[in-house]
Amino acid sequence: MYELIQVSDNSYYIQSPAKIGLVKLSNTEVCLIDSGSDKDAGRKVRQILNANNWHLTAIYNTHSNADHIGGNKYLQGQTGCKIYAPGIDCAFTRHPILEPSFLFGGFPCKDLRHKFLLAQESDAEYLTKEVLPDGFELINLPGHFFDMAGIRTPDHVIYLADCLSSRETLDKYQIGFVYDVAAYLETLEMVKSLKAKMFIPAHADATEDISELAQYNIDKVHEIAEKIITLCTEPLCFEVILQRLFTEYALTMNFEQYVLVGSTVRSYLSWLKDTGKIAAEFKNNMLLWKRV
Repeated sequence: MYELIQVSDNSYYIQSPAKIGLVKLSNTEVCLIDSGSDKDAGRKVRQILNANNWHLTAIYNTHSNADHIGGNKYLQGQTGCKIYAPGIDCAFTRHPILEPSFLFGGFPCKDLRHKFLLAQESDAEYLTKEVLPDGFELINLPGHFFDMAGIRTPDHVIYLADCLSSRETLDKYQIGFVYDVAAYLETLEMVKSLKAKMFIPAHADATEDISELAQYNIDKVHEIAEKIITLCTEPLCFEVILQRLFTEYALTMNFEQYVLVGSTVRSYLSWLKDTGKIAAEFKNNMLLWKRV
């Protein structure tokens, strides 16, 4: 873990639970794409920087999930590097309490205020194409989170953040986190058509061809949608739908899974309602969902 892997002349990634991109800008300067899950991840990145006599100029966060921004504060404090994050995710990076609050739908209890959902605050600025080094391209990847973005380097390596999961992850956990299902499917269709020397997803193996894995993720979205529609043959409230999904997929409920899967299921319900596949009604002061 935390091995530095070179994939082209100047593009690398650090093997970690959420891959960290590293790109050489010169013989002595590098930038990071995401920073890992916490201060310990930041320390391990710093060791790699020191071992290679590299100076860190900037961290480009693809989005604001805690496992991608957790090393920001430590690395910025150690190196003085700039930190950037895209759109709404910049606010979440500056004020990370927003992530567990958003997921829970209110003030998060202590069970949700931990490093996996709540990173340390970092001094982030907006990530736009103008602040990227020469030759870098910003790729919009909405769907998984608000304004998530990927980055293409000058040597044609694309860092894909969390826009797809590995087959193993999907087969084990089934329901990957999605904020906007419609945007997520559009992103995956776009990613299928991308060409690059190498693709680096944060939670799947690096590969020269991403199209097959993108399609697997698309198919999983439609499978989950159909399962929700089938469950809603009778009017059901959200909690019952969530409970039955956990049971059918043999998932284990805890606070973290409740908010991550629960938020995703709500997003599916919104998408299915907006596309006319299920309807919502209020009965006995309960919101019920039923297939059309």
